Amino acid sequence: MQLSAPAKINLSFQVKGRRPDGFHEIETLMTPVSLADRITIERAEHHDEIRFTCDYPSLTAGDDNLVVRAAKLFRRRINVTTGITIVLEKKIPHGAGLGGGSSDAASTLLGLTELFAVNLPEDELLKLAAELGSDVPFFVVHSVAVCRGRGEIVTPTSLATKFRLVLFKPDFGVPTPWAYERWKESRELPGVDYSPQEFNGLRFVNDLERPVFEKFVVLAHLKTWLRQQPEVVVALMSGSGSTMFAVLRDGAAGEELSARAREEIDSTLWTHDCATC
Repeated sequence: MQLSAPAKINLSFQVKGRRPDGFHEIETLMTPVSLADRITIERAEHHDEIRFTCDYPSLTAGDDNLVVRAAKLFRRRINVTTGITIVLEKKIPHGAGLGGGSSDAASTLLGLTELFAVNLPEDELLKLAAELGSDVPFFVVHSVAVCRGRGEIVTPTSLATKFRLVLFKPDFGVPTPWAYERWKESRELPGVDYSPQEFNGLRFVNDLERPVFEKFVVLAHLKTWLRQQPEVVVALMSGSGSTMFAVLRDGAAGEELSARAREEIDSTLWTHDCATC
């Protein structure tokens, strides 16, 4: 069985404060995008283990990998004793604010549910997903959604139109816990516009830009540069970064924008043209 595990971007991201459980209360509008990892899941009758491989060398294949954790959680909850083989082909960069690990975990849960013909109610599947991580329930719902709480309360919605996007990621990641820890005490950088951007009835804003830009100034510079480009109507950081996304005007050429960004900002930028799903 092959599954597609889509990336996401946060069209808005607001931090409301720290919760008693140590997490932060958030409200975010997220959408899947057409960039996706590929997961192959098979029964393995000749062994009784979870055997996981990945083509992304920097990702661990051990018990702290979200795909492995999802498979083990499923086996415990459903009492599966058959072996499982999982192969992950990565297209979504790691540490990018695009939800790759969470999406892989959600797709693993959905795939195993189908593979073993388990009739799990959606609320039970969402509870399993929430045990794995705050973003995992969003990918189980597989829809544009407003997510609240620590991210696990998912309310599906829709966008009036699809957006064409270009994703820009420098050669580093940003640890999500680090960004949250510095949110309250962080300050805005002079000359950088953090105010909400309005487009097509949506309000684009990200409260985690403030702490992330303080340390990774190149991201602030990239956002400012993108907003000055004629192809771009909105530029924003996704989640805790380090990916910036640009919403393109109708008819704009994403390839030209990407080439210019590598020439003028950072020659090592990873870029990807995609669209909201």
